[in-house]
Amino acid sequence: MNKIFHRRHLPHLHFNDGIYFITSRLYDPELFTKFDKEYYINHPNQLSNIDFQTHFVQYDEILNTYKSQIDYLKNPEIAEILLNEFHKLDGKEYNLIAYTILSNHFHLLFELLVANSGISKIMKMIKGRSSVFINRKLNRTGKLWQDESYDRWVRDDKELYFVIRYILENPVKAGLVKNWRDWKFTYCKQDFIVI
Repeated sequence: MNKIFHRRHLPHLHFNDGIYFITSRLYDPELFTKFDKEYYINHPNQLSNIDFQTHFVQYDEILNTYKSQIDYLKNPEIAEILLNEFHKLDGKEYNLIAYTILSNHFHLLFELLVANSGISKIMKMIKGRSSVFINRKLNRTGKLWQDESYDRWVRDDKELYFVIRYILENPVKAGLVKNWRDWKFTYCKQDFIVI
């Protein structure tokens, strides 16, 4: 079953198979006000005819440069909890291709397996379980993740190549390391390494 739908602000295209690029961020009300609300107030026509690439690049640039108090993922023990959740579903719901975890967001790339639970349920498993364990570790309660994630169905090999490069170079672009291999919380399956 294929689904195309809007949830909150973003359109989503969900198929039962294929490769998906996901970006999700920690819940930060200040960042929500700074970018999300301003963007949609100033670009009302793009709600239905959104330029994904332009919007996503702007959004990711803010995530990489925005100095937030909500940066739990910079703690290696917390990032480890999240990467364990990524690997837990590898071979069960999807074949894990690549990911990177930064201080306030992550990028994840996987290929859905036959009879998977669907993108929405997969993200609910990852974000739900990680929320429980991260909140427990931080001795906090409340919302951890922004409700809506970016999800993009990767259409061809050329796009796959660029998405993998994007994920691997994200910690470099954020100024955290000079080489993506030096970032402990970046992973790429050997067959897919492009740089």
